[in-house]
Amino acid sequence: MKCENCTKKECSKKQKNDDTQSTSVDALSSNDDFEEKNEFHTLANAKILLSDCLACDNCMTSEEGARVFQQNQKELFRVLNLNKKCDTSKHKVLAVSICPQSLPYFAAKFNLSVNDAAKRLCGFLKSLGVHYVFDTTIAADFSILESQREFVQRYQRRNQEEHALPMFASACPGWIRYAERVLTNLVTPHICTAKSPQQIMGSLVKGYFARQQNLSPDKIFHVIVAPCYDKKLEALREDFYTALYNSQEVDCVLTSGEIVHIMEQKNVSMKDVTEVAVDSLFDGIKEGDVVRHDGKRSDGYLEHIFKHAAKELFGMDVKEITYKALKNKDFQEVTLEKDGETVLRFAAAYGFRNIQNMVLKLKKGKFLYHFVEVLACPGGCLNGKGQAQTEDGKPDKALLNQMEEMYAAIPVRLPETNVHVEKMYQDWLEGMDSKKVQETLHTKYSAVNQTASNLDIKW
Repeated sequence: MKCENCTKKECSKKQKNDDTQSTSVDALSSNDDFEEKNEFHTLANAKILLSDCLACDNCMTSEEGARVFQQNQKELFRVLNLNKKCDTSKHKVLAVSICPQSLPYFAAKFNLSVNDAAKRLCGFLKSLGVHYVFDTTIAADFSILESQREFVQRYQRRNQEEHALPMFASACPGWIRYAERVLTNLVTPHICTAKSPQQIMGSLVKGYFARQQNLSPDKIFHVIVAPCYDKKLEALREDFYTALYNSQEVDCVLTSGEIVHIMEQKNVSMKDVTEVAVDSLFDGIKEGDVVRHDGKRSDGYLEHIFKHAAKELFGMDVKEITYKALKNKDFQEVTLEKDGETVLRFAAAYGFRNIQNMVLKLKKGKFLYHFVEVLACPGGCLNGKGQAQTEDGKPDKALLNQMEEMYAAIPVRLPETNVHVEKMYQDWLEGMDSKKVQETLHTKYSAVNQTASNLDIKW
């Protein structure tokens, strides 16, 4: 039976029966019976199939499966309970970073404004014992700025380097895993090397913030709250691990839905939680109102890179972008005309159906685009499978429409106008063209040999 998400002829996941799945889960969770009972143990029983993750189990090794299994509420509660014990050597500073696409979900679900939802979510997390709650928007600032610069450089080298263009966005971990494990060398040289906002946030928390607080990175337990399950897999990447401190840049990823599950288990409503201002990475400063980037359903890489390239390469100030829908609303095109010639052609491709159509054109040599913002989820990040789903696993369209309206109403802040980012480039990263920028804000994506031992996991 052909897999609907990838180009494999057979999808082993579709052939598994319930008994096989149960065996896999039991094998991974056999130690649970011996786990010390604590006040949080009843909160960790949410059953989520890995099939909810777009990077299906054909891309999973046994080791990865076991580590993904640990990316659940139990790991958070384990740290919370260690922090309550007398042995301070095992205490961790608990930091939670929230993706901006998660906030409209909490706002719509609890009938709050986005700003109120951010503050109440912060209050709830701190009531559990979390020390710091951050917004990942600053990490997206860095990611977008680095992606802009890389695109301009690739465009200028397009006649000298075979793989300079097209450039594909690198922010979506489901797309990246699919590209590395299935599409391999056809696509990986074209992927932007800028890290995703999640992993840059990991560098900021365990690099910049740890240094400001005089903490070793391994003394910080860093949790990301995100719209989708694929980010759990991204957190496990070897290139986001610091061997010197035996520390991942992101220790655990919880979806928005998992946070709501914790609230339900504790019988807490966000409307009853005290508002607490979200922390910033800078001493003595709290975050103000929530801001977002251009792009109504994602971090807006296409819009920011398009406007930047138009200015840098052609001296044109683009104020508004007009999207042209092609085969469907999740495959759209943007072009820049100069002197009657199309000089830039960008596209947004959301969902695996559109990704496959895009790749087919690339294989046939009929690819006209200079840049593509690729997202694995149809509808973009707001429609991540970790939020806005009905009980039967389908998108909650009414809630999603409300979320889209809320997200679009959030004020836009250009990355170039963030004074903290500008200062960090100089004080922490040693300049925009430094070696440290490459080490901290960039990575390399490459084809991965398939040696997967297939699992379908519950966490």
